Amino acid sequence: MTYTDHTKVLKQIEHKPGKLAKYKKYSVPKKRVGGALNKKCSRCGRTGGHINKYGLKLCRQCFREIANKIGFKKYN
Repeated sequence: MTYTDHTKVLKQIEHKPGKLAKYKKYSVPKKRVGGALNKKCSRCGRTGGHINKYGLKLCRQCFREIANKIGFKKYN
């Protein structure tokens, strides 16, 4: 169920407290705690190719652009 479907149903049953409580208990989408879409680049917002080590939270493209500025050295 998508988020828009979820809000439509809530509007339809908002005046029925019993059904609303049961719907919220069992059918409301839960907040995501894991997975690829929760890990986004702090600079550009991409969801793939992350470097989370040392708390960077950057994608690999952004890391390449700013690595020298933040103190990383490139070894050949």
